[in-house]
Amino acid sequence: MARMKFLLDAKRCIECNGCVTACKNENNIPWGVNRRRVVTIDDGSPGERSISVACMHCSDAPCKAVCPVDCFYVTDDGVVLHDKDICIGCGYCFFACPFGAPQFPKDGAFGDRGKMDKCTFCAGGPEPDNSAAEYQKYGRNRLAEGKLPLCAEMCATKALIAGDGDTVADIYRERVAYRGAAGLSWGWGTAYGGRQRRARGVDNKTSSQD
Repeated sequence: MARMKFLLDAKRCIECNGCVTACKNENNIPWGVNRRRVVTIDDGSPGERSISVACMHCSDAPCKAVCPVDCFYVTDDGVVLHDKDICIGCGYCFFACPFGAPQFPKDGAFGDRGKMDKCTFCAGGPEPDNSAAEYQKYGRNRLAEGKLPLCAEMCATKALIAGDGDTVADIYRERVAYRGAAGLSWGWGTAYGGRQRRARGVDNKTSSQD
């Protein structure tokens, strides 16, 4: 049985936020909630990297472990989902998740917590597949249609990939091997030549792997 996973290749992410927009449009996301967001590390400095973050559908999900009402469940594909009819909005999952995936829309004039919302890997919820009730609560169920999450499909540079965990790992392994292959002109060295490498203070071998 396939176990679905996300993988983000930080060397390819260009911070376009296309994944964020695709997720919002596809899943009828409530105002103020971001199931996926792009975080930039060392912005404007050497070594800057951008990372697209969402629920990582952990094998041993801490959100599921701390939920006092057991609203979380795991599908046969390894996708971590939750039942909004059971959720009480306590916020325990938010503090337990290392990725900040659970989101709480503000409900009412005084900002009371509403039902928790998070990335579903475009797999819907406990309602019948592709029903109106499922879409209203959880968004589009693309997995039931034989498709992958739209955030990954819309990524222009294929930095964000999704699918069977073994297949995703093989794709990334090939990329890493290619970047580290000796004698390949790849990256900054191809675009700017030796002058750019000297300006950055990086030797040829390291530059060819950027």
